[in-house]
Amino acid sequence: MISSDEELMRRIRDDLIDSYDEELEMELEDRTVAQLTGAEPPSCSAQDKEHRRQYFRELFRLQGELVKLQDWVVSTGHKVVILFEGRDAAGKGGVIKRITQRLNPRVCRVVALAAPNDRERTQWYFQRYVSHLPAAGEIMLFDRSWYNRAGVERVMGFCTDDQYEEFFRTVPEFEKMLVSSGIQLIKYWFSISDEEQHLRFLGRIYDPLKQWKLSPMDLESRSRWEEYTKAKEIMLERTHIPEAPWWVVQAVDKKKARLNCIHHLLQQMPYQETEHPDIVLPERVRHEDYVRQPVPQDIVVPEIY
Repeated sequence: MISSDEELMRRIRDDLIDSYDEELEMELEDRTVAQLTGAEPPSCSAQDKEHRRQYFRELFRLQGELVKLQDWVVSTGHKVVILFEGRDAAGKGGVIKRITQRLNPRVCRVVALAAPNDRERTQWYFQRYVSHLPAAGEIMLFDRSWYNRAGVERVMGFCTDDQYEEFFRTVPEFEKMLVSSGIQLIKYWFSISDEEQHLRFLGRIYDPLKQWKLSPMDLESRSRWEEYTKAKEIMLERTHIPEAPWWVVQAVDKKKARLNCIHHLLQQMPYQETEHPDIVLPERVRHEDYVRQPVPQDIVVPEIY
């Protein structure tokens, strides 16, 4: 357990600094937090800076490979579905963000469905997910998926025992159908410790930019840690099939988890660099009779910065 309040606050502060560094992306330069914000964090040692530089160098290298993967998917018409599951605050959104960051949103799309409405509750359970499956040349990332039934719905009592068992009877067949239709299905479970989830929840409480991430359901999940653990173990045991196996990402260290997941994802497809014709920028065509009209000043956004 965390030894003291001082150590706890230090870790929360370091986590916030890391998250802000990630948003700034270090701008691929050697500028430090001090140069960007005017305040160097006392815990930011030379070793910490070097670790972050190494992380961003490798992240950008892997993102370059993801662009090549995207081009290959488009050129071959490959269809990919990637599921991201894990406890609240396990880091699913973080890795999804890094995967999609440099990709074409028309090719690589994120599916993050809200709780089913009254109509959807009366449908075939998988129906609302089917409409988000990929066409040729598309990658669909599910930030949580049909496995909600095996996790939160089971633990929170949102489904009956019969619905729960029916899910386990049908989900292997459903996934086999997806694979046999030509969709590659990849399933990731992000694994974190009890202590790490506790720390991340506290970080969300202290960070006003992240408080929206902390829902009443998240808070309830803390008191049901062991129930979620049992549900996860049953889920992995009953749905780990050859056609669509589970892959567990050790996610206590968020940066390592992102790099490891992206690296593993790249190994799942035999992509190759796609040749593109040289791009030639056409000459600007000018017409002597064209006169540009002035923009009315009352619709111009004020230049505050």
